[in-house]
Amino acid sequence: MKHLIAPSVLSADFANLQKDIEMINRSDADWFHIDIMDGVFVPNISFGFPVLKAIQKYAKKPLDVHLMIVDPDRYLQDFKLAGAENITVHIEACTHLNRTMHAIKDLGCKAGVAVNPHTPISLMEDSIEDIDIVCLMSVNPGFGGQKFIDNTYKKIKELRLMASGRNNDLLIEIDGGVSHQNALKLLQAGANVLVAGNSVFSAIDPVMEIAALKNINPDLIGG
Repeated sequence: MKHLIAPSVLSADFANLQKDIEMINRSDADWFHIDIMDGVFVPNISFGFPVLKAIQKYAKKPLDVHLMIVDPDRYLQDFKLAGAENITVHIEACTHLNRTMHAIKDLGCKAGVAVNPHTPISLMEDSIEDIDIVCLMSVNPGFGGQKFIDNTYKKIKELRLMASGRNNDLLIEIDGGVSHQNALKLLQAGANVLVAGNSVFSAIDPVMEIAALKNINPDLIGG
């Protein structure tokens, strides 16, 4: 499949949020990536249900909701009702990962697992068939604008190997420090969803930046 681009709303201009949402709508982006931070699981607070519902009101593309929160199971239905089409929880915050994946799917959403840079992907060995999206954090979660962690390439390859023959449709999403400078290498390693924040919203022309990420020639991607 053609890789997907998910601009991160965390990097948008919150004073002109509707304008940035409409920019994403008319761009080649596939999803809105929305980071929910509680100030407990990560040392930052982003936004909650009122802002998410406001985004849903204007968004014409799926909301890819990334929960950087403790005890995410308490809020799954609430995020579905607020417009989430994908719900991703952190493996570090889930005691019963398999149960959480099925609870998300029962809501009619794609079920995702986010993995911090220090967390081994081997923890998903027994659940890989139940996961729709794995979001590999390529920076430490909680803040935008961090430097990309190079070990991410190795983790992508290991994850793609783990999923081979067991979950060939797995979406591997990369979140943090993604730009057109490293996008090809990420896709070459096996990723197929790129979250881009600062590289999009700090660009002179964000629509063209999204197009540059989306239109990377698949024929250039090799083994």
